Amino acid sequence: MAKIVGGITTSHVPAIGRAIAQNLQQNGYWKPFFDGFAPVQKWLDEVKPDVAVVIYNDHGLNFFLDKLPTFAVGAAAQYCNADEGWGIPTLPPFAGDAALSWQLINSLVADEFDITTCQEMLVDHAFSLPMKLLWPQHETPPVRTIPVCINTVQYPLPSATRCYKLGQAIGRAIAKLPEELKVVIIGTGGLSHQLDGERAGFINKEFDLRFMDSLAANPQWVTQYSNEQLVEYTGTQGVELLMWVATRAALSGEVTELHRNYHIPISNTAAGLMLFDNR
Repeated sequence: MAKIVGGITTSHVPAIGRAIAQNLQQNGYWKPFFDGFAPVQKWLDEVKPDVAVVIYNDHGLNFFLDKLPTFAVGAAAQYCNADEGWGIPTLPPFAGDAALSWQLINSLVADEFDITTCQEMLVDHAFSLPMKLLWPQHETPPVRTIPVCINTVQYPLPSATRCYKLGQAIGRAIAKLPEELKVVIIGTGGLSHQLDGERAGFINKEFDLRFMDSLAANPQWVTQYSNEQLVEYTGTQGVELLMWVATRAALSGEVTELHRNYHIPISNTAAGLMLFDNR
């Protein structure tokens, strides 16, 4: 049977791609951020997962405001990265597993989640850059991938409670897979940041750290807040922490937090990273 070996949550911003392209990993501005990934990279090299379920939010590359599903799952043989206009290099296609994706999709629909199924799917920096951060020595990550998109762009957004339930359903779906697979759940987005409006540049370190603390022992803590409250506490784009909520919910109740890093700011964003062992 398939087994979720762990979960990884990390921030994503397009500027990371430019820093990688320009070899700025040891630059004073970027070093605390990039150095935080070494323990996670080591863990991945030791555990060697077969499949990565990547929970992220699309920024208009694959979905736009005229057609924006609440939840979407990729069911393709590969996923291409494309130019988003940020001036960062595009990456080679990521390997998918259509048959495995369909098993996940069928299980989620049976669990009463209305999923948009994508048999062709572009993936943007929220998907591609975390994969490059986690497997920096590989041109393409040595895992098959299943993209799971959560809308955090246009209201109405799914609540933290709904995203938690989605994560639980993903965990149940993976547990039912007959194949002997090691699966890692990767959630990307956040933490607190706001890129426009009167509060542009807003970061809430206190809330970020409290949220990170809660994920290990009390992962439902954040579900007490509405999305409007989350935007108030974390900024307009900080609501991307919903991907972290779904990732943690996919794991078992008892997890071991192996690593965390928190650094501010990178490109006006509070950058967080956590690694949970689910073995």
